[in-house]
Amino acid sequence: MIVTVTPNTGLDQTLFIPSFILNRTIRASQSYLGIGSKGADASWVLGKWGVPSLALGFAAGPVGRMMEEMLQARSVETDFTWVDGSTRWNIIVVYEDGSGQSTITSPTLQVTPEHLVDFQVRFERCLPIATCLVLAGTTPPGVPAVFYPGLIQQARAAGVPVILDSSGSTLHAGLEAGPTLVKPNQPELEELLGEKVQTPEEVYRLACKLHARYAVNVVATLGSAGAYAVFEDANYWLPAPQVKPVSTAGAGDAVIAGLAAALSERQPLVQGLRLGFALATASLLTPITADFDLEAAHRFYDEIEIICLKETCS
Repeated sequence: MIVTVTPNTGLDQTLFIPSFILNRTIRASQSYLGIGSKGADASWVLGKWGVPSLALGFAAGPVGRMMEEMLQARSVETDFTWVDGSTRWNIIVVYEDGSGQSTITSPTLQVTPEHLVDFQVRFERCLPIATCLVLAGTTPPGVPAVFYPGLIQQARAAGVPVILDSSGSTLHAGLEAGPTLVKPNQPELEELLGEKVQTPEEVYRLACKLHARYAVNVVATLGSAGAYAVFEDANYWLPAPQVKPVSTAGAGDAVIAGLAAALSERQPLVQGLRLGFALATASLLTPITADFDLEAAHRFYDEIEIICLKETCS
């Protein structure tokens, strides 16, 4: 069973607008609701693909209940710790002409020491059945810096592979605990290693540096420019498929879902790359966060190009 942990749960409402003008009423032409938090997104994707998962984390209020119901409707098992405040309601504003999008997030939930104890009980209860652990997203107020590292250490001691997808100090703290794989984008790599880069080749150099420093598998995403993967056995370049995105929200979480599926089945990571980027590409064509058309995902699975790099990290 793939277990996903989302400390900062949310829902995404995507609004398509012709333009934005201050002090005017702006009428959206389309509105869609989807899961809006990294780990829960991965479970949402896996559920549609037919892969079982269990979603843990912190949730609160009516928004949290709605999120849980949406996950369960996709056959995702849930065991959230219910806390104070509210699960976030995120507004994604997409320009109809495809020129760009922005996300507005609401205030988040509040976690107490008692909530942390409750979560730990739930986590330890599911660890014996876990085949892969996904830790994803930011941490809300009340969640200490040792949260992710502690979970990683417990999972690794139990022989469970761990995917970590976070940023900033949370990513750095998690890396010190030895996850199996991380999926930073270019800005996250730059912040983590303290270097600014300009070209895809320089991003590859940073991915190699991260791999060497922490002995971790790295999938470095460059958005519309593609991605690099630096694994223990080989390195890969994935050119970006030529599609016109409707919305980019949740595409990275679809990549995580594919990688988690491969680790769960003890398959080569390159197979997880293919599935993850097929799911991500299909998700770009839909307006709902991390949603996708099954037929499109199957088609992209056969079309994803993965180039094994002859040169190794130096």
